[in-house]
Amino acid sequence: MVSAGLSLALAFASARIPVAAASASSAGASAQASSADAATIARGAYLAKAADCAGCHTAAPRVTQPGGSPALSAPFAGGLGMASPFGTIYSSNITPDPHAGIGRYSYDDFARALRQGIARGGKRLYPAMPYPSFSKITDDDMHALYSYFMYGVQPVSTPAPETRLPFPFNQRWALMFWDWTFAPSGAFKPETGRDAQWNRGAYLVQSLGHCGACHTPRGPAYEERGYSESRDAYLTGGTNDHWFAPNLTADPGSGLGRSSVEDIAAFLRHGHGNGLVTFGSMVQVVEDSTQYLNDDDLTAIAVYLKSLPPRASSGHFNAQSRAALQTAQSLKTGDVERPGAGIYATYCARCHQMDGAGVPQKFPRLAGNPAVLSASTTSLVRLLVEGGGSPHTEQGPESRKMPSFAGKLTDAEMAYVLTFIRNTWGNAAEPVTTRDVSDVRVALHK
Repeated sequence: MVSAGLSLALAFASARIPVAAASASSAGASAQASSADAATIARGAYLAKAADCAGCHTAAPRVTQPGGSPALSAPFAGGLGMASPFGTIYSSNITPDPHAGIGRYSYDDFARALRQGIARGGKRLYPAMPYPSFSKITDDDMHALYSYFMYGVQPVSTPAPETRLPFPFNQRWALMFWDWTFAPSGAFKPETGRDAQWNRGAYLVQSLGHCGACHTPRGPAYEERGYSESRDAYLTGGTNDHWFAPNLTADPGSGLGRSSVEDIAAFLRHGHGNGLVTFGSMVQVVEDSTQYLNDDDLTAIAVYLKSLPPRASSGHFNAQSRAALQTAQSLKTGDVERPGAGIYATYCARCHQMDGAGVPQKFPRLAGNPAVLSASTTSLVRLLVEGGGSPHTEQGPESRKMPSFAGKLTDAEMAYVLTFIRNTWGNAAEPVTTRDVSDVRVALHK
């Protein structure tokens, strides 16, 4: 899912308008820059955070010399490789450089790229760029974003790597038919039967936040199976780059049914909420985007998500069931040795505890964790194989690491322990098979 208050506004109030104007390719750009006031640029910076533009358009840190530490890449200069079923797609340079970036874009060029997926010159963009969601951005927000990217971002003259997909996916003209068939159009329209807070949350989730790009399943043409709550599949979970983005509807098993508005807002702010901790690609979303949103917007997002009816139900949790109480007590006393229990006690209990409750603000609970109860086990397997870490945030708890178990556990042992976790402490979900584990490991080449 998919995303700055006073501090962000202050940070960009002194944006370097003269430098950006000097790099522009036309005399009219200078006049535009003088009219782009600092408040508009700061607002555009906030909206760019909400849209997580840096998350896709900034390359990963790179080691520039042998034995050296990774160096941060220039913000918004592109070059991040994104896996797709058709090959690797590289993000573009969206700094105001007139040659490598978007410095020659007029406002209309900019809006057309974001809303229709058509770059300056007519080249069509792959839908890895979430222009179907960005089509809902309002005119006022689009103008603020344009001001920020033209006059509040440092130009970078390095071109991003060119995307080279195999035939027939390299025929970009064919995307015209994909757009006609699948891509929505038109700015967001508030629902008349809903209040301002709900509509603000719906707007952020559906447009700038483009949460559905990860959390909505895709069809055979890689299209999102819905762009609003009017479609049953919307935000019911989707797999991207071997991570499963979980169900965001009110399903009490694998969804947000047991999380409050306050829990969801805290999760987006700090990466921790209701005993849950963000993982995988959502870590970067919290680090680059949602931690900077103001309290009103975070609450609006949470209110909107909590309004979604339960769909795509998966798994169950009942901490008070007889089986849950028996297994919890047996684990504490060591009276039971179910498949996977010994592995859990040896490798997992130190952080997640024998009762599966985790440690608040440090390690997530596994008892009742929606990701544990998910219909897809892809993320659980990938976490065991690769490990992971909680996000680094300005106001949240210290980031913690989970080690990789790829060299310690076999495929069968991983399947045993994950099945144990999914069916203990009141959890009830489908078992994990050795094939499930091996498929993920083959896909990850690990």
